[in-house]
Amino acid sequence: QVQLVESGGGLVQAGGSLRLSCVASGRTVSGYRVGWFRQAPGKEREFVAAISVMGVSTYYADSVKGRFTISRDNAKNTVYLQMNSLKPEDTAVYFCAADSTDWTQTYRYWGQGTQVTVSS
Repeated sequence: QVQLVESGGGLVQAGGSLRLSCVASGRTVSGYRVGWFRQAPGKEREFVAAISVMGVSTYYADSVKGRFTISRDNAKNTVYLQMNSLKPEDTAVYFCAADSTDWTQTYRYWGQGTQVTVSS
């Protein structure tokens, strides 16, 4: 019903930056809260950031506060995650997700993920 496609991942050195994009198709994402999550091999999925429908409110995990910024462009059905000052511990597959009422856990739609690797 809603397809979410992440892009922008890659290999970056510690201290560098990447911008991830999450583009929705099949249905507009403009009416949904959107979140970013990440998962490293052998570890649990963890919440990274979320943004409200109009982009007024944002919420970040403590581990990324001050380094990551979530934003959205509803006209383009796109949500972004700007990642600065990247650390090796940020290495993970990053997923975007849409449609939630709890901000940090349960979302209806999920993308396939994009790999982010931060080298030391």
